[in-house]
Amino acid sequence: MKIRPTLMLAIVAALAACSNDAPSSDVATTAAPPAEVAPMAAPVVAADPIDAILAGSHRSDENKARDQYRHPKETLAFFGIQPNMTVIEITPGGGAWYTEILAPYLRDAGTEIAAIWDTTAADAPGYYKKNNEQLAAKLASDPAYYDRVALRTFDTKAPAFGDPDSADAVVTFRNVHNWTMDGNDGDYFKAFYSVLKPGGVLGVVEHRANPGTTLEATKETGYLTEDYVIGLATAAGFVLEEKSEINANPKDTKDHPEGVWTLPPSFALKDKDREKYAAIGESDRMTLRFRKPSEGADGEAPADAATAPPAGG
Repeated sequence: MKIRPTLMLAIVAALAACSNDAPSSDVATTAAPPAEVAPMAAPVVAADPIDAILAGSHRSDENKARDQYRHPKETLAFFGIQPNMTVIEITPGGGAWYTEILAPYLRDAGTEIAAIWDTTAADAPGYYKKNNEQLAAKLASDPAYYDRVALRTFDTKAPAFGDPDSADAVVTFRNVHNWTMDGNDGDYFKAFYSVLKPGGVLGVVEHRANPGTTLEATKETGYLTEDYVIGLATAAGFVLEEKSEINANPKDTKDHPEGVWTLPPSFALKDKDREKYAAIGESDRMTLRFRKPSEGADGEAPADAATAPPAGG
């Protein structure tokens, strides 16, 4: 039997179609869905212990309210204070405002030394003893925070704060004007230089006078010029490392009837214009970080360290 060509073509086409429909000898693969990527965990940031200390119940609401003017967290960070340091705080006073912060911060790994007035001299002012007693009572009131604070007395006429090269940092808050009025501010800076280790830090916060203010005027008002304070430190051998405006207050006109003591927290005028001065806040302050040089330091200040800088610098 003959098969027509047209029929033959139809058969071939049909067979080809069947071949295309047959399953492939290759194993078909189905693309797997993309694996789910777990979200990256947020980096763990250790809490700054200063934050907990500032919020602590051992601090009164009144003292906490002053944080807005004194900026303790930023100030101590600027000075480079670390929990394992030996830090000397100069005359913390009966209120021990900064001691409330430094003592717990340094308690476990470092040391706070509170330098207080020697009251044994016959001519020691009565407020020396009163302040020392208030400080002692405060430290005894809460051993969990203050039990490791070391007290170190010093003679205001010949200040010395410990063995040479023994401290990592010395900090002083609003004290320099008092030494200037006593006439021996250079002796203090010389003593700071001696007690600090080579490379140690001196942190100074002080009421700031306008540039060019005379020394006599500063003695009346409690404000000192930055240049004068810097001169005291550099004459003792320190190097000015950095200034900060952390504790600046542009509202402070520095021309108050009772000088810096007109402003809070002193309020020397009592209730007179109290709201006016409360609105200004605490004084405009310089914040300075000095360094004792690491090289060639032998714990002794230069021979001219006791020479005060020019007045009104």
